[in-house]
Amino acid sequence: GHGLDLPGYKIPVIENLGATLDQFDAIDFSDNEIRKLDGFPLLRRLKTLLMNNNRICRIGENLEQALPNLTELILTNNNIAELVKTLYNFYLLCSVLRNPVTNKKHYRLYVIHKVPQVRVLDFQKVKLKVSLLSFDSAQDGYFFFLLRSCKFIGNSNAVVIDFIETVYPKWL
Repeated sequence: GHGLDLPGYKIPVIENLGATLDQFDAIDFSDNEIRKLDGFPLLRRLKTLLMNNNRICRIGENLEQALPNLTELILTNNNIAELVKTLYNFYLLCSVLRNPVTNKKHYRLYVIHKVPQVRVLDFQKVKLKVSLLSFDSAQDGYFFFLLRSCKFIGNSNAVVIDFIETVYPKWL
C-alpha cells in the first residue's frame, strides 16, 4: 500500500492538508504539534493513522464519517485523558499507550468492553474470550465476574490466571 510520512514537520492542525490525502492508505503524523484529532476531509482509502508523540487531547466527534475505513489508530504518547465515544467506534488495532487515560482504573477492560471489535489494544492481543464477556462498568466486581465467566468457558485454573493476567496485569 501507499503511505504518506509527515513526521516532525511541527504541523499544528490537520485541516489545511486537504483532500489530496485520499490517495494514501496510511498516513504518519507522528512527532508534530497536533492537539485535536479532527479536520479530516473524507478519506475513504485511509486504513492506518499514526499519531505518536503529538499533543492530542481532543478527538473530533465525526471522525468515523471522515475516515470510514480506518482500522488502526495509533495515539501513543499524547494527552488523551478521557475515552471519548469516537475512540471506540471502529478500530481493530488501537494504541493509547503513554496517555493519561491509561492511568484510569480498569482502563483496558473498559476499552475492550466498549470496543468489542478491537483485536489489539496497546500492542497486546485481545483474547477473543474477553470480547465475548460483557462487564458492568459501574461495579468493582470485575475480578470475580471474570473468574466465574472463565471457569464457565474454560474451567481450568491455568486458563483463568492466564486470562486475567492478559486482560489486566495489575491484578496479579
